[in-house]
Amino acid sequence: MDNRPIGIFDSGLGGLTCIPALRSALPNESFVYFGDTARTPYGSKDPETIREFSGQIAAFLVSQNVKMIAIACNTVSSTCLLSLRERFPGIPFVGIIEPAAKAIRETCRPGESVGVIGTKATIASNIYPKLLAGSGVRLSQKACPAFVPLIEEGLDDTDIMRLTVRHYLDGFLAENAIETLLLACTHYPLITDDILALYPSLRIVNSSETIAGDVRAELERLDLLADGTVPPKDAFYASDLSENFLNMINRISVSSDFRVAFHHGF
Repeated sequence: MDNRPIGIFDSGLGGLTCIPALRSALPNESFVYFGDTARTPYGSKDPETIREFSGQIAAFLVSQNVKMIAIACNTVSSTCLLSLRERFPGIPFVGIIEPAAKAIRETCRPGESVGVIGTKATIASNIYPKLLAGSGVRLSQKACPAFVPLIEEGLDDTDIMRLTVRHYLDGFLAENAIETLLLACTHYPLITDDILALYPSLRIVNSSETIAGDVRAELERLDLLADGTVPPKDAFYASDLSENFLNMINRISVSSDFRVAFHHGF
């Protein structure tokens, strides 16, 4: 048993969409979240830059005495997971991509047409085709780089966002006869309503909801679960404490005891 907090990070506010599922699966745990809102988006950056930024954030979380780090970012998981494990060998890391791929394997039938949408870096890594090889699903991918900056600006549920969704998805969904759409970016759940309003027959798989099971399984395997004797206490850090970041925290389910802080020092 271990009552230290779990570290979580993302390129911005999108990783906050993982918190409700994590809180539901792990009600006794405390969380320390870091959103790199000053340097978002990561998806169009060079992989070496992403590795540098991710290493800085992981080092900050380690300084907060976390017992594990969950990477709530498909871009980072696809480019940096192995290098982070090598750099911080004493800290278990859980990425978000393998749980999402497992959800597709478990819920999609052979021959089903599955679309994956994500950042340029995630799609260019081809990690989902590699993990889903042999699953029998027909997989198609599409990079949607404008989604993250629009979401970070609070433009979800607007005509601008719906026009952008149609720009990326109209042809992609029709040409590939997509039945299930995997949101391979933790920002994208914030536009689920925009997507379903335009394509109501789509089945959505939300990668933000899939990571909680793997985090719990790893904590159990390592005997790191909190014992329930200490009330959960969460902390939310951002490199730019924007109004949208604060609004997002108010939208999610958090513990009764939490704080929000600005961190600048990279």
